Amino acid sequence: MMAEAGAGGPRLAELLALGRRLWDELEASTEPSSGAPAVQDKVRQGLDALQRAAAMVTQLELFSENEELEEIASADLKFMLLPALLGALTLKQVDLSRRREHLESAREHFVRFLKLCRNYGLGSFQLPPGTSSQGKAGSPSAPRDPGQPNLVSMAMSRTAKIERYKQKKELENKLASMSSSVESGTADDDQIREFYILQIQKWIGTSLEEIESIDQELVILRGRDAARQAPAGPRGPSRPARTPMKPFILTRDAAQARVFGAGYPGLPTMTVDDWYEQRRRQGIVSTPQRQGFGEPGSPPCPSPPAGASDEELQKQQQETEEEEDDEEALQKARDWDDWKDTHPRGYGNRHNMG
Repeated sequence: MMAEAGAGGPRLAELLALGRRLWDELEASTEPSSGAPAVQDKVRQGLDALQRAAAMVTQLELFSENEELEEIASADLKFMLLPALLGALTLKQVDLSRRREHLESAREHFVRFLKLCRNYGLGSFQLPPGTSSQGKAGSPSAPRDPGQPNLVSMAMSRTAKIERYKQKKELENKLASMSSSVESGTADDDQIREFYILQIQKWIGTSLEEIESIDQELVILRGRDAARQAPAGPRGPSRPARTPMKPFILTRDAAQARVFGAGYPGLPTMTVDDWYEQRRRQGIVSTPQRQGFGEPGSPPCPSPPAGASDEELQKQQQETEEEEDDEEALQKARDWDDWKDTHPRGYGNRHNMG
């Protein structure tokens, strides 16, 4: 039967033709961005026309689960493409805040189209995972554990993709050779029927590819949404902020503290022992085990660690000797300063008594 709308309204064929024309224009568009106002305006117009056409198809009950493909009029076969075209146009919407909603809606349209094709025995394919595969053309596939990779299924999927690609190219070539006669009205009923069946088979491959891409993107979006909604995990106790230390001069002993402090009255001095004691009271370091080396009165030095090698002991002894040399040099400098205080320049020069 020929499907038409009520009196005064647009015919079903006109709505399908409008939606199909807008889809073709969007596919051939040279707009740099799919979010351009002109592009999105065509998307909205196409969706509106196809949705009205789909409502008419439901009202007229053009397709039934209880009929065979031969019972459908050749001119009505093209209306089987409505769900696939709706899914394709839904994907062209660019509202990022509703991206997940658009993906799920498009997937439903593609699945509805595939189920309709299976019901009439059009094409040989398996419905995507998570989709009921009851129908005339096949049986439900056995479920498998998603956590275990099925190498056989992966190989079959790859083989199916390659086969679909080859079929798509063959179908496109056949459709290109037949389109002129169908569009001009010179084709007979058998040619028209073959033309629309070829179109349906082409969109079966497109729908399977789109569903696979949609499922991959939905996994990413759902993971992102779950991460946003997950409560913040427990955190450990925050470390107390350290009190900033004031600058000071660190010396080895009290004598150095007096010498350096005299030259810098605004900058406090502190010996190593005082610094260790202060840090110990603050709980930052433990009480060091210290033992004197060298002559009596020499600054205390840290004891060698247990099990230290000869090389480490020799290195520590060398550091101790260097410290003692520094102490002797400092004492000599002090004696020289004291001598200059009591002996003016030129003292002891008796050779030139001018």
